[in-house]
Amino acid sequence: MRHFEPKKARIEIIPMIDIMLFLLVFFIMITLHMIPTTGITSNLATSTTATEMNHPKVLVTVDAQGVITVDSQVLTPAELTAKLHTPDAAHTVVTIAGAKDASLQHLMAVMDACRTAGVTQIGLAARNAP
Repeated sequence: MRHFEPKKARIEIIPMIDIMLFLLVFFIMITLHMIPTTGITSNLATSTTATEMNHPKVLVTVDAQGVITVDSQVLTPAELTAKLHTPDAAHTVVTIAGAKDASLQHLMAVMDACRTAGVTQIGLAARNAP
């Protein structure tokens, strides 16, 4: 005669792992869509020799009136120099996005502020000419 032996209860972990992975992917996708793309629209100059650059560490925009903007903050050239002045300034990549109507003097003031801070990698943003 056989005696009834109760089976040990066990927790199925595979479906729980599937659910947790699904939740992780879901939250990552939602978080990526929650991060707004920041930037200032500008009317860049065009160039027939414009090339693709790596994403800059610092993007400086200069409008037609000479207003300097970094991360949605309006700065003076002296404030820009103070912001960029770090011990690792030589490895900081700065891209200057000057408006098509911005004067050369305003762009040179930004470049001088960057060089005063110790930045050596400075690029100018442009759109490809059609």
